Amino acid sequence: MTADTAVARKALAAVCDDVRPAGPGLSVSPGSAEEAAAVIRVAAELGLTMRPRGGGSRLWWGTPADCDLVIDTGRMSGVVEHAAGDLVARVRAGTRMGDVAAELAKAGQEIALDVPPDATVGGVLASGLAGPRRLRYGTPRDLLIGITIVRADGTVAKSGGKVVKNVAGYDLGKLFAGSAGTLGLITEATFRLHPLPAARAFVTAEYTAAAAACDAVAAAANSPLTASAVELSRAQPGGLIRVGVLLEGSADGVAARAARMSGLLGSPPATATVAAPATSVAASVAATSVAASVAAGRPAWWPAPLAAGPDQTLVRVSLWVSALGRVLDAVEAAARQAGVRPAVDGSAGAGLLYLRLAEDGPAAQAAFIARLREAVAGQRGAVTVLTAPHPVRAELAGRGGMSGPVPGLALMRSVKDRFDPRHLLAPGQFPDVA
Repeated sequence: MTADTAVARKALAAVCDDVRPAGPGLSVSPGSAEEAAAVIRVAAELGLTMRPRGGGSRLWWGTPADCDLVIDTGRMSGVVEHAAGDLVARVRAGTRMGDVAAELAKAGQEIALDVPPDATVGGVLASGLAGPRRLRYGTPRDLLIGITIVRADGTVAKSGGKVVKNVAGYDLGKLFAGSAGTLGLITEATFRLHPLPAARAFVTAEYTAAAAACDAVAAAANSPLTASAVELSRAQPGGLIRVGVLLEGSADGVAARAARMSGLLGSPPATATVAAPATSVAASVAATSVAASVAAGRPAWWPAPLAAGPDQTLVRVSLWVSALGRVLDAVEAAARQAGVRPAVDGSAGAGLLYLRLAEDGPAAQAAFIARLREAVAGQRGAVTVLTAPHPVRAELAGRGGMSGPVPGLALMRSVKDRFDPRHLLAPGQFPDVA
């Protein structure tokens, strides 16, 4: 431990009783928002760079640099308030989403986000993490109605309130959703809740022709049958395309909608049957050219909550649903030219795909991403590398980097300077901004 580190540890220990070594720096775990504010004030006085940490599963996403202090939110946990009658819950940032789900389920309610159960509330907000049901319920920023944060100088700020119609103050929630810890530390959040659905059904179909699959995605996403999710999966370029639709609601309503949705995806349906108990729905479908099937449980290929290890390359493609076919063609063309075989899945009905590359060489991966980025830009879409091994990051350095062109870059820099003028928070996370 260096002399400077020893001085920092002593100063931090005076305001927090959980300070420990972490790599080249220190880690601190405050037990409350007030303690977190005191920690950040001390760190700011010492000029320490800081990085918030939730569950830690996405710490290597983006382009993070080493920092002096990791602020672990694990001790700031628990559901502070659950107003079931108002469909609102106030939760501390370090609470695991699985624990929140279990508590809210006692009242038949949920935060309608498909995220890993060990992800923390603050981590989900800071990364803007959502899942397949974003089509119907939106992303964390859409479900957030109040937030408490600590700024880079230790100032505590709040926005919103405990009721859905509260619009007091600046909308810090939308600003901090997806900010990846670059603007401040999230300590508490208030969410709008939804009732747990009484029944759900997954309607799925497989296509050999990309055009047919894209037509099915568009039909399902725009249908008045109100899909909660419209997902697409393709294991390799040129391979079979799977399309899945999630329907939620009452048992009778889901059964009827599933039968009609199967007709949109494939063959005219046979009579739908509701299985007992009322939380499951099943239907049988006649098979002709394209057979759509309906089941109560999610199919094996249904995308898992978004995750990628440090040895994987995970690429996000944002697109207009009307351009889905052209984007899939661009993926195939770029993959063929670069000699890679990306797996594709994601919320196609919401205009979002994820590409995963694990076994291809760094130069080939970088070439694929650069070609795809150029093609997708022509479709008014965007290609962002969420995480990649260091050799791939190095290859991307001369090919647009991890983020590529950043719309509104000047505004992002201005916001960063306003909230963190000394750039102490999450150093290097967004290199074009920080």
